[in-house]
Amino acid sequence: MIEALISIAGILYLSLLIEDRLKVPLPLSLITLSFLLHHLAPNLLMLTGDTEHFAALVVFLLPVLLISDSLELRLEDLKEHGLSLFYLAVVAVALSVVVAIFTANQIFGQYHLSVAAIVALFAMVLATDPVSVVSIFSKFELPHRLKVLAEGESLFNDATALIVFVFIGLYALEGGQVTAAYVGRISAVVVFGSVGLGLVAGLLGLLALKTTDNRIAELLVLLLTGYSAFALAEHFYAVLNLLGGHTHTHLSGILSCIVATITVHHVMTRSLSRDADMLQTEENALEREAGQASSSRRLIRLAIGKIESTVEERARHKRTKEDIQLLAIAANTILFIAMAEIIDLRLLLQYKGEILAMFAVTTVIRALMMAKFAIITTRARGMARINFRWWGILTFAGIKGGLSVVMVMLIPVGFPHLQMFKAIVVGVVVLSTFIYSLILLALIAANRESFRREMEAEHP
Repeated sequence: MIEALISIAGILYLSLLIEDRLKVPLPLSLITLSFLLHHLAPNLLMLTGDTEHFAALVVFLLPVLLISDSLELRLEDLKEHGLSLFYLAVVAVALSVVVAIFTANQIFGQYHLSVAAIVALFAMVLATDPVSVVSIFSKFELPHRLKVLAEGESLFNDATALIVFVFIGLYALEGGQVTAAYVGRISAVVVFGSVGLGLVAGLLGLLALKTTDNRIAELLVLLLTGYSAFALAEHFYAVLNLLGGHTHTHLSGILSCIVATITVHHVMTRSLSRDADMLQTEENALEREAGQASSSRRLIRLAIGKIESTVEERARHKRTKEDIQLLAIAANTILFIAMAEIIDLRLLLQYKGEILAMFAVTTVIRALMMAKFAIITTRARGMARINFRWWGILTFAGIKGGLSVVMVMLIPVGFPHLQMFKAIVVGVVVLSTFIYSLILLALIAANRESFRREMEAEHP
């Protein structure tokens, strides 16, 4: 265990050092160093060892990653760009799956995959990794709207991909009949149910926050809120059964966790904004009172007390957010180390043709979806217009992550193409982590001056 801790801390330290000195994205360094450690000293560190345990680890750590990323989103931005995010995270995923159904036979014709298998396979590799996107964007100055679109899409895209995978692809694989009525009904139940559950969890979290001024307790409340929303959504059927119902329905833990965190963050931010206004008012009153010869010491002490209280609360919330980010970085490090352990080079080489073909096809499909989005934004009101530079960034912000591996582990063991699906998912995750990240870095570097001018235009 001590060796594991030393290895994790050492890899994270070196990755952060490389990120600071060479501007290499953290996920890229993490997976490279983890892969080297695993193959140079395979017996030194073993966190999971197989895809089943890796999937369990992802589910355990996923909420803290979602909480950290959700704290970067503001409700005002979601309202302003809601229509654009709906297209990117919902419509684009659905259209991508439809395109995949009509093109998959050209890649996998020899395997005679059913429509259900095709939907399940493409849903897995359409899920993006918000951690990688946020990690890359945090190191550069980019237009605020572009960051909102890319980071928001990477968060909500996961929920959509998982819904398509579980309630359409997996449901059909297990013999369920998929109809338009079924898709409409289950989508409404999952989306509105998950959002409602997330709002309730968020409001309960806010009530808990009011009971403490302790920074550690505040951190725990945020974690409990996000994890509780995630767990209740994923085990919603168990809650209903306890209440006397008889159902196997479960909701989207990802969506519930995101909504719960955004709810808490929005109310906290709004409260801090009101406190900032009050702070300015108190400072102005203090200055006026201090300028008078007959100033009231009691009034001055009262004003100073309010100012100190407000400043302390703002500092506490800021430190809590930083603590969450630190936990997310540690969780991400553990995930990449575990991912290096499940990479079976022999299996990847066996299906190298299928992996490369899937990577190429999904890249082209994503590029087409972003191009369609750019065209739509020039004609639709209420959507952020996309230029060619933004199209490139949004296309290669589709880095894949651990959620894809979680989904592949949900496929029934008796499925005849399970090994190929595992190879394709892991292979696409690795390729997208390296190739997309490097292309993103190149695009940002090549357009740095243009992005600077766009930022100045946002804040004249």
